[in-house]
Amino acid sequence: MAPSMISLAFFVLLIVGSANAQLSTSFYSSSCPKLSSTVQSTVKSAIANEARIGASILRLFFHDCFVNGCDGSILLDDTSSFTGEKNANPNRNSARGFDVIDNIKTAVENVCPGVVSCADILAIAAADSVAILGGPTWNVKLGRRDAKTASQSAANTKIPAPTSDLSTLTSMFSAVGLSTKDLVALSGAHTIGQARCTTFRTRIYNETNIDTSFATTRQSNCPSTSGSGDSNLAPLDLQTPTSFDNNYFKNLVNKKGLLHSDQQLFNGGATDSTVSGYSTNPTSFSSDFAAAMIKMGDISPLTGSNGEIRKNCRATN
Repeated sequence: MAPSMISLAFFVLLIVGSANAQLSTSFYSSSCPKLSSTVQSTVKSAIANEARIGASILRLFFHDCFVNGCDGSILLDDTSSFTGEKNANPNRNSARGFDVIDNIKTAVENVCPGVVSCADILAIAAADSVAILGGPTWNVKLGRRDAKTASQSAANTKIPAPTSDLSTLTSMFSAVGLSTKDLVALSGAHTIGQARCTTFRTRIYNETNIDTSFATTRQSNCPSTSGSGDSNLAPLDLQTPTSFDNNYFKNLVNKKGLLHSDQQLFNGGATDSTVSGYSTNPTSFSSDFAAAMIKMGDISPLTGSNGEIRKNCRATN
């Protein structure tokens, strides 16, 4: 092969290699050494101000990853010529925490401008939220770049709904490479946070696999008539809604899952044994949750020469 051909082949290899670069826990170790402490301090401040925001940030990461990969697409605002994902059915009037991500981005830009993607900031913030609320820790893999586009239609079809049955949940998780065990572990994120009346009304009034006193308690703040009190909130985990623990699974065993999709995990199906195990073994849940979060963070990231590093998480450059 002629020298020019060798250099051309090497150049092509470089391009292909960079486009398929793997995520790494040390990706910013030299380019932004203060990244971890900068993100953590901002998340801590946000959670100190409102404990629920940790769950909201974790949910943002989940909703980002399930729509064309963990690429920060959920953070993009609509414009006159662009329709993002914020007004898709699973996100409209419920996705929150965008201002916290903005604050983190500002703080990170102050210490290393133009280096860290919004997609990575969201991944780190989600992990910090879990840890700050008492949950497991894990080394977040980094090196994602930001999407230049988003898909409202994909957000409408790829994010599991609170009305989903077990078969639907299993297939939707499988579609992004996550196992049934991952499904159960990641659903344990509902040990923190709140849900709106409109998402659980049908369950508390019409379903039979629900503890009667629990249903009555929830009905007191969620009127049966659609359109009345739709945005009234209830904790996804009645016992410790701001502590990341395994009470969510104890609730399911006692038929106190708030959402239809929650109780589906313990309803005589294939996931019952996993739920039972997590309800008695918090260590097992913690380690499986951390592993599943790392796996979810690996869904179709943009790396190398793909995507961009947004200056503003709400808009493309």
